[in-house]
Amino acid sequence: MLNDASSQQAPLPFPDRPVLFFGGKGGVGKTTMAAVAALDMAARGRRTLLVSTDPAHSTGDVLQAKLGDRPRQVAEGCWAMEVDPEREADRYIEAVKSRVESAAPPRLLGEVYRQIDIARVSPGAVESALFDRFTRILEDEGDAYDRIVFDTAPTGQTLRLLSLPELMTTWIGGLIKRRRKVGALSQMWKNVAGSEATDLDNDPLLRALEERRDRFQEARRILTDPRRTAFVFVVIPERLPIWETEKAVEALSKHDVPVGAIVVNLVLPERDGGAGEDPFLAARRERQAVYLARISQSLGDWPVLRVALQDSDPVGVDALGRIPVLDTAVLDTTEEVVR
Repeated sequence: MLNDASSQQAPLPFPDRPVLFFGGKGGVGKTTMAAVAALDMAARGRRTLLVSTDPAHSTGDVLQAKLGDRPRQVAEGCWAMEVDPEREADRYIEAVKSRVESAAPPRLLGEVYRQIDIARVSPGAVESALFDRFTRILEDEGDAYDRIVFDTAPTGQTLRLLSLPELMTTWIGGLIKRRRKVGALSQMWKNVAGSEATDLDNDPLLRALEERRDRFQEARRILTDPRRTAFVFVVIPERLPIWETEKAVEALSKHDVPVGAIVVNLVLPERDGGAGEDPFLAARRERQAVYLARISQSLGDWPVLRVALQDSDPVGVDALGRIPVLDTAVLDTTEEVVR
């Protein structure tokens, strides 16, 4: 429950959901915006965790804090951590090996380990391990924090990550069926041979698969629940980032992941009313107006937030807390947005 002080503070216009994802093309400022949102939520009394899953971690640099793979407090009510995808993949492979060791015949372990090591470098291995950690963060940290904000990798990697619950649930379901079939056949053979039957309920591999399936199903429920989750796209008024965002919004809709807002970053401030303007700046402003109009047209089904180009790099908790995020819906006309 929010205290009186937090309830009196006017919030920034980010979606207020228990789980927020910030994504976008590399270099558009998604890490900065994710940090701004997390600090804003913490300032309003919501215990908040900011999680970076971007391999090129810059969350610690933006916050001016040394971060690792465990939460560290960076401001009052706000904690942050950086998850290393490669390290997560290594950890996941070692965990798989330890489970296999207790279930596979010793004479086959060498070949089994070799196949597991091959799987470690196969496409999708890092995303799978990263999503496994993501589900654990939701499980382990969900009760400890009111809000969890994810600063994700550039768009393509993020879309692959968010498509995993649907794909992996089906794949794991197939593995469970095959494991049960093999176990049933083994049980039948041992009954015929007169040896002790195997208890499928105590099969460590089957149990691990079922636990992972359940986690992925729960993660999918969270990801597709618009009351609990929102994806925020950060874009700048340039052609390629807009095009990529349009495609990404379409892709997320196929996986039922709710989009919560579009943040347009690095918008040139309005003219100060002076008599003259540098020709280069005038041309840039005119070009931005065209792109802002396109954003309003193609992505206007969601709240469009605007962040002006800052006169210095917003680094550190204090500087991030001063960044104004404006909801374009409060402006009088579209022309004011695209001017």
